[in-house]
Amino acid sequence: MRKTLATALAGAALLGATGAAQSPDTYDYWQHQRLMVRYGQQAIFMCNGLFTSHRTLEQVYAQELAFLPEPVGTPAGGDYTIDRERRAVTIGAGHGVPQMRAAFREGIGCVILGPGQTLDDIDALPVQTLAPPTGDPAAIPWPDGDLVTPQALPSYIDEGALQAASDWSFERESPEQVTLSLLVVHRGAIVHERYAPGVEMTTRTRTWSTAKSIASTLIGMLVDEGKLGLDEPLGYDFFPQAAAAEHDPRAAITLRHALNMSSGLEPVDNSGREYAIGSGLSYWAGASSVVGARSRGLIRKPGTNWDYENYDTLLGVYALKRALGSAQAYLEFPRQRLLDRIGMRNTLLSTDRFGDFVLSSQVYTNARDLARFGLLYLQGGVWNGERLVSREWIDFVRTPAPATRGRGSFYGGQFWLVPDGRTDVPGDAYSTSGNRGQYVVIVPSHDLVIVRRGLDYGRQGFDRWDMTREVLEAFGKIPSETQSG
Repeated sequence: MRKTLATALAGAALLGATGAAQSPDTYDYWQHQRLMVRYGQQAIFMCNGLFTSHRTLEQVYAQELAFLPEPVGTPAGGDYTIDRERRAVTIGAGHGVPQMRAAFREGIGCVILGPGQTLDDIDALPVQTLAPPTGDPAAIPWPDGDLVTPQALPSYIDEGALQAASDWSFERESPEQVTLSLLVVHRGAIVHERYAPGVEMTTRTRTWSTAKSIASTLIGMLVDEGKLGLDEPLGYDFFPQAAAAEHDPRAAITLRHALNMSSGLEPVDNSGREYAIGSGLSYWAGASSVVGARSRGLIRKPGTNWDYENYDTLLGVYALKRALGSAQAYLEFPRQRLLDRIGMRNTLLSTDRFGDFVLSSQVYTNARDLARFGLLYLQGGVWNGERLVSREWIDFVRTPAPATRGRGSFYGGQFWLVPDGRTDVPGDAYSTSGNRGQYVVIVPSHDLVIVRRGLDYGRQGFDRWDMTREVLEAFGKIPSETQSG
């Protein structure tokens, strides 16, 4: 029985076994949750692959589902159902756990339904109905649109070396490192753009944790307006609620602590537990992302220990929601204040079924939109002469979290920094980072943005700083007037 269960729960091996599963003599009390999460994860992957990314079922199985140790079924069929009319996917048929379902929602992407819901509940799921920005992006010049006029490379860029860096990114030593796209932007112009077979300019794929940097940007806009305070307590209750809220030690957690991944709250996403008790329950199993984020006890003084937790990001996102005041304003805010302003037309920010953005991971977009996002930061938060993000906020996201000092100073405010001791790339570079190889690298000293999208699986290991080094090999001495500084 145990061997059969181990096979059925192969999804638990995604990030390693938990303490409860390390020994063959220890019973895994979370086995049914793992299977429910496994079904839900595949439902989201298939639903978004088909209806958000517009990929074929064969492509979805070959790449999106390659991340799973044991996908349910094959392109020819299996223990799943695809409802193309309702743009929904159902996975599983019992085995002691509910079937899991995901459905595409306009303006949002696919949403995971609760274990007790059916496809008849789809109409109750959130939607985002803002009209698209005006104009045809194919006729609008880059970067606001997608019209790119071919230009000769500047004399200080070695085209052969740039192609070699591209080949380095695509022709990996491991078949499990799968590069989908590479985009290099210098001085605002696209100087290199390449896509893998089956992928093109508008193909959306999941950002994973690169979404956290988008979340930080949106939060920063409200900090800039004075509607949120970086060093003020988050201002809401946690679960279980203390008898007197003022006596709850979690009330000392600030927005800075959350964005620095230093909340001090109990970790739930380490050692694979996100696929059993952690954020995976809201990502893949229909639980509330807000309730999950607020249902952890304090085990360390806030700000003293760095621990990478999806729910820390979502603490900040919930503070953003409360500051905006209404569910409608919250759903429209990312489009109105960021995405539409900088031409990110292909980007969908997904929610859980309760209407809360899962902005720690669940965003679908393409390489060009992420390049626009990086370009906003490269331009110091200004777009077309309008300031969208303050320099103070950019300084914050690039400043090492205090709890990382002495450990490499590798993390800021939902962005990753060049770690101490690394000298082969400029120290002013900083980056988004998402599972399966999602990177936006910003190098101000070279007026450069590099975007790499991947669908890595198994033995991942694509290094964004190695990629940055390879790309910079193509750059000679840049005239000083072209540098951002």
